[in-house]
Amino acid sequence: MATPADKLAQSLDALKALQDTKAVAIRASDLTRVHRERLLRNGFIREVMKGWYIPARPDGAAGESTDWYASFWPFCAAYLTERFADDWCLGAEHSIALHTGNWNVPRQLLVRATRGGNKPTGLLHDTSIFDLRLEVPAAADLEVIDGLRIMRLPAALITCAPGHFAAHPVEARAALAMIADASDVLSRLLDGGHSSIAGRLAGAFRNIGRPQIAEAIVSTMKSAGYTVHEADPFADRPPVALGLRETSPAVNRLRMSWATMRHAVLQAGFPPPPGLPRDVDAYLHRVEDGYVTDAYHSLSIEGYRVSAELIERVRSGHWNPDSEADRSHRDALAARGYWLAFQKVRDTVRRIAQGANAGEATQTDHGAWYRELFGPGVAAGLLKPGDLAGYRNGPVYIRQSMHVPPRAEAVRALMPALFDLLRDEPDVSVRVVLGHFFFVNIHPYFDGNGRMGRFLMNAMLASGGYPWTVIPVTERTRYMSALEAASVQGDIRPFAGLVAERVARG
Repeated sequence: MATPADKLAQSLDALKALQDTKAVAIRASDLTRVHRERLLRNGFIREVMKGWYIPARPDGAAGESTDWYASFWPFCAAYLTERFADDWCLGAEHSIALHTGNWNVPRQLLVRATRGGNKPTGLLHDTSIFDLRLEVPAAADLEVIDGLRIMRLPAALITCAPGHFAAHPVEARAALAMIADASDVLSRLLDGGHSSIAGRLAGAFRNIGRPQIAEAIVSTMKSAGYTVHEADPFADRPPVALGLRETSPAVNRLRMSWATMRHAVLQAGFPPPPGLPRDVDAYLHRVEDGYVTDAYHSLSIEGYRVSAELIERVRSGHWNPDSEADRSHRDALAARGYWLAFQKVRDTVRRIAQGANAGEATQTDHGAWYRELFGPGVAAGLLKPGDLAGYRNGPVYIRQSMHVPPRAEAVRALMPALFDLLRDEPDVSVRVVLGHFFFVNIHPYFDGNGRMGRFLMNAMLASGGYPWTVIPVTERTRYMSALEAASVQGDIRPFAGLVAERVARG
C-alpha cells in the first residue's frame, strides 16, 4: 500500500512532467484532481484564479510573492493565448516598456483583444489583467517575445496615449532613440492618415535630438496633402544627450535615469565630504575595526544566520574548510567568503583613498570581490568553478520585488555604462547612492548582489573620505522598500535619505 510520501512523490512526478515542457501556467485539466489537490495542499502549486495554477516553493512564507512575480509574464502569455488564441496583444504602453527592456511587473496589464470583455481579471498580489475590446493590429505590426504578443515599436509609438510621453519620459525617449529612420514610422502614419500623431512624433523626435527624423516626418506628410502641426509631447528637455549611434534602450534608460535621479540625491542631506584622508593607514584601520559589525549586518540582511563568534572565528583563521561542519554549513561558508571579499575591497579602498578614480578602481576590482565572496562555496563543492566566471547568463528574480532585473544580454552593456557613470560623476553622494542602487537594480550576478552593492557603496564613500557605513539589519524593511520604490516607481528619495542618514551617524 502506497504511503503518503509515495503518493506525494507520484504527484510531484506529474508536476515535473509539466515543468519539463516549460509550462508555468498550469490549467486544472493539466493534472488529475487527486494530484492537483495533493500538490495544492502541500504547497507545491498555488491557485492564481479558478482553474489556473503556478508552481510554488512549499517552504515559502505566508504572503510570499516571489513565485508569482517570477511567473507573471509567462503565466499571462499562456492564459491569454488559451483565452483568445492569436487574437490579442499587449497594449501600446506595455509593448513600449518591453521593447525598452522594462520587464517590471505592472499592477494592471492592459491587453487588446477583439473579444475582450472590457473588465479586469484579478490575479495574485493585487495584480490584474484588463482586456480591452479593441481591434488587434495587423500581423505586420505584431511580434512575439517569450509568448507575449506585442506591438512592433513603430506601431506602439503611434498608438500609445498622448500623455504617455510626459508620464514616462525615460522609457519613451529610450524607445524613440531605437527608431533609426523616419521610414520606420512614416508608412504607418501615411496609411492611417495620422496627421495629429505625426505632429506629436515629430515633436518627440526633435525633443530627443533627432531633428532629421522630425523634419522628414513633417515634410513627407505635407507632401502627401496632410496638415501637420508639430507639438512636443514631453514636459521637459532630455536630462542627457542621446547619442546618434547609441541604440541600446537599456543603456539609454540607465543614463537618463542617472541624470534624473542625481538631482534628488543632491537634496538628500548628505554631510559635506571630509575629503581624502591624510593618513590612509589610520583610515583603513578604522575600516577594519568595523568589520565584525559590517559582516554581521550585511549577511543578516541577506538572510544568513551569523554570530559575532562565527565571524571572529572566520577572521582569526579557525574556520576549517576541511571539517565536515564548516564545509557544509551555509552560514559559515558565507561568513568566510565575506571575510575574503572584505580584504579585496579594503585593497580597492586603499587605492581610492590614495587618489585613484573610484569608478575605474571598482570596475577593475569588483570581479575579484565576487570571486572571493563565493570561493569557499566552490572549494566546498557546493558551487561549480564556472559560477565564478563573471556576470550571470540567465534570468534572475528578487524576492518579494515587482522589479525584474534586465536580461543577461543587457547586463553586458549596462555594467560598463554604469562604471562610466561612476568614473565621470563629480559628486560623491551621487556616486554612493546611485552606484549602490543601479548595481542591485541591474543585478549582474545570480547571487551576492546586495553584498556587492554595499561593498560598492563603501568604496564610493571612501572617495569622499566618509567612514565605512553599515546598513543595519534593523533597517532591512526600510532599506528594501526604498530600493523597491526606486526600481519600480523611479523614486530615489527614500533610498537617498536612508543612506544619507546612516552616513551622518558615522
